[in-house]
Amino acid sequence: MADLQDELHTTAEVGELDPSAPPPVPLPEPEPDFSPLSDPDAAPLDRAHAILAAHPVADGYSGLPWALRHLPWYDLELGENTVDTDVPRMRRGHVGALFWALHLPEGLAGDRAVGATLEQLDLVKTVARSHPEGLRLAGTAGQVTDARNCGRIAVVLGPASAAAIGDSLAILRVLQSLGLRVLTLAGTSWASEAGLTRFGEEVVREMNRLGVLADLSGASPATISRAVTISKAPVLCTRSAARALRPHPANLPDETLAELGAARGLCLVPLTAEQTGPSVRDVADHLDHVREIAGPECVGLSGTYDSGIAHPQELGDASCYPNLIAELLHRGWTEPDLALLTWGNVQRALRSADFTAKAAQQRREPSTVRIAELDG
Repeated sequence: MADLQDELHTTAEVGELDPSAPPPVPLPEPEPDFSPLSDPDAAPLDRAHAILAAHPVADGYSGLPWALRHLPWYDLELGENTVDTDVPRMRRGHVGALFWALHLPEGLAGDRAVGATLEQLDLVKTVARSHPEGLRLAGTAGQVTDARNCGRIAVVLGPASAAAIGDSLAILRVLQSLGLRVLTLAGTSWASEAGLTRFGEEVVREMNRLGVLADLSGASPATISRAVTISKAPVLCTRSAARALRPHPANLPDETLAELGAARGLCLVPLTAEQTGPSVRDVADHLDHVREIAGPECVGLSGTYDSGIAHPQELGDASCYPNLIAELLHRGWTEPDLALLTWGNVQRALRSADFTAKAAQQRREPSTVRIAELDG
């Protein structure tokens, strides 16, 4: 018992160091947290993937609906090599939202154009609902964000051809109730080389009330200028690059780009060899130019995949966006500017359209005027 008491008395107090104990082993120093996103020395392509993981691409134009009409069977979630766009490639390209164009072949007008557009709307909804693990229909900026947060690619309906409304504001309202969010104004009697007619101006006001964005790609300078002036919501050019670099009729001259930027509109530069050039560097040149003339809040991306158009080298399908972002990083684009380019600017346009519609609906009843009453 005495031996036990002696041992207890000689035991070190709590907090005291036992001189006979071995020295503590030092813990390893935590390694610096360097990710490709924060490490300026990382390879541009690695940084591009990291940036796109945080700020995915909102692709402003896809011709997929019309391409799918000609396929007897397809599975976009498993992968479909007969088109440029499927879920696996969009995930590799970090596509978070996709505007599915409802444009029609040339020559369709009147009831045929309305019917064909309704058929395409039905097809897009069927495709999205039959691929629930990859796609989700979205009509507002909030729904686009929700789809992204759920790991889905948001499908936004539009642009559609203005011929789809058949010169009727009632049909415009029906299409909006079915999910249409973008309408292309070019190629109608009320949005011609001379500009918007009185009925055309009424169409733009009703689009503002409904939250439908105006697409001005292919429109005349007079139409663009007037639409920018009267629209309370941002206007889009869904497939327009810089005419100063490539004289394509759908590309925009510098004065129009400056006007678009001043109105906080959005120029979505297409990834097509015809409009931008044969290489990824050519596309980057156009993005540099639009950003310089119109500002970083006026530029976005438009894949234009599955539209029957050739694409630049290294940008052959929807998986290739990291190649473009890597080129822009090499040119000194910052992460904030890239975040606006890929995601932020499109979200801002959608959000502004939602706010404009809510305000307009409090001031303005649905328009019932007919084209003959204003332009007849």
